[in-house]
Amino acid sequence: MPKVKTNSSAKKRFKVTGTGEITFQKAFKRHILTKKSTKRKRALRAKGMVGPANKDFVMRLLALK
Repeated sequence: MPKVKTNSSAKKRFKVTGTGEITFQKAFKRHILTKKSTKRKRALRAKGMVGPANKDFVMRLLALK
């Protein structure tokens, strides 16, 4: 039986917490930041959590299921 490989792009983008939640970095914080408000940029700093609708799919990409 062959080994199950983890998706290379997924392992760079997602991280599993100790409680089993899957976090990711929010988009739109790389460049062209001068036109974005401070409030918007501050909110983008927070980690995003993968919702229940996508959790099974992401776990399959990470070979956790």
